[in-house]
Amino acid sequence: MKVLLMFRDRDFALGEDSPANAQELVQDLDLETLFRSMAVGDNFLLEVTKSAVLGSLKDRGSILYRQEILNDCIEFSEIVREIYGLSVDAIERERRIWGWFSTSSPDSLLYRSVEALGLHLESLERLRKLADEHGVKFRSEGFKRFFAMIVRELDDAYLHAMKNHLERLEFSGGILMSADLGTDFRGANYTLHRLDLKKPSWIGHVQEWIDQIAHKNDTGLTFEVDPRDESGFSALEDLRTEGIAHVAVALAQSSDHILSFFKALQLELGFYVGCLNLREHATAKPGVAFCMPSPLPEENDVLEGRGLYDISLSLSMRELVVGTDIAGTDKALVVITGANRGGKSTFLRSVGLAQLMMQCGMFVPAQEFRANICRGVFTHFKREEDASMKSGKLDEELSRMSTIIERITPRCVLLLNESFASTNEREGSEIARQIVHALLEMNVKIFYVTHLFDLADGFYRQKQDGALFLRAERLDDGTRTFRLLEGAPEPTSYGEDLYRRIFRVESENL
Repeated sequence: MKVLLMFRDRDFALGEDSPANAQELVQDLDLETLFRSMAVGDNFLLEVTKSAVLGSLKDRGSILYRQEILNDCIEFSEIVREIYGLSVDAIERERRIWGWFSTSSPDSLLYRSVEALGLHLESLERLRKLADEHGVKFRSEGFKRFFAMIVRELDDAYLHAMKNHLERLEFSGGILMSADLGTDFRGANYTLHRLDLKKPSWIGHVQEWIDQIAHKNDTGLTFEVDPRDESGFSALEDLRTEGIAHVAVALAQSSDHILSFFKALQLELGFYVGCLNLREHATAKPGVAFCMPSPLPEENDVLEGRGLYDISLSLSMRELVVGTDIAGTDKALVVITGANRGGKSTFLRSVGLAQLMMQCGMFVPAQEFRANICRGVFTHFKREEDASMKSGKLDEELSRMSTIIERITPRCVLLLNESFASTNEREGSEIARQIVHALLEMNVKIFYVTHLFDLADGFYRQKQDGALFLRAERLDDGTRTFRLLEGAPEPTSYGEDLYRRIFRVESENL
């Protein structure tokens, strides 16, 4: 049985699609805050959400497939959580059996497997009941296929047969087996046969008593082992072990097969449960909005949003985070300038978060959002001074950029935050200008937050149709609204506003 709730045609595996720059993305976009909110203290969910969010999907059909399933999960969250809890419970109960039985012998392996299959049977019956009661409510392709598979594979005949086999495998009536005579008169080809478990009627008991009196024996020769014959009992035990060995292995494989199904179910539903956790956590704050984004083909340079905000920042603050409207159709370069602490870096993180969340099939923190699919998201954010660095800060920036250049491909997104501001404006602007031009030529979409006026103004004066210029809004009295508006770069970032505010506060405290 295949779960197929993350992909149409294959299983989901932890970490298989994580990008080489995963660590940089986590650090620069503050993804840990997002992951913790999705996991709510569960280490398993933490690993699942990390793998899913970082493992971006590259085709529109796969994204829409997950979006439909997530919509079902949001509408029927209690049912989804119940199925997830069922899978967790099935795995945990099977794990506890390992402490009860050793598997060093076929006999112990048999008993352990029968016990595990009995518990799995209970879980499968519960799952079938949920499919019967709620399966018709779900509308997504993934869930409809999943519930149809449950009803088909776990029909009444299968469940009844499984229960019947488990009763027989308890061997309450003894073991019936046959063997051939092999080399050196040793047994070979041991075969376990079905033993009829039907309880005989009173007439059958009478007939058996008559047969015993008449010494009637229609089933072959028999013998009894003397109660004091330890060697005889040991030989019988060896024969019994030979007879059940193949069955014990087959049962263990069956148990493992069912267990692997529940593990896959836990793994794939874990992503959607993480999404539900995030939604419940974030929307507890009034005014927080999510939308299901519209993924567009990768050849379109589109990023449009209304009320786009940084979900990681929102999760860390009591206040409502200000969202940004952006109309970036046919824009390969977006330059963001303006007042210090005006929301520029926050907006840049919101873009990266929205792109990653959209491409893993999640909802996006915005009222509306649409963007083209990209082949990868890369970040180059300024770093705090590291006293242990053996080279200068500019060398460190160039080294990180060199690594990005080696990995980046056409149709990727690059987020630059104050890159090359560690040197003077003229040198920093020239370095950045050459890198940006080269990356634009290879069809990389760039979002650049910068205070380098020479750089930003140079791009603005070129009047490129494919460039968009945003500026952090500042009111006449110096107040930051944390909104970004379209506008030409300015030669100042109004750092004096911060100086006056800090100086005034310090003066008042004297």
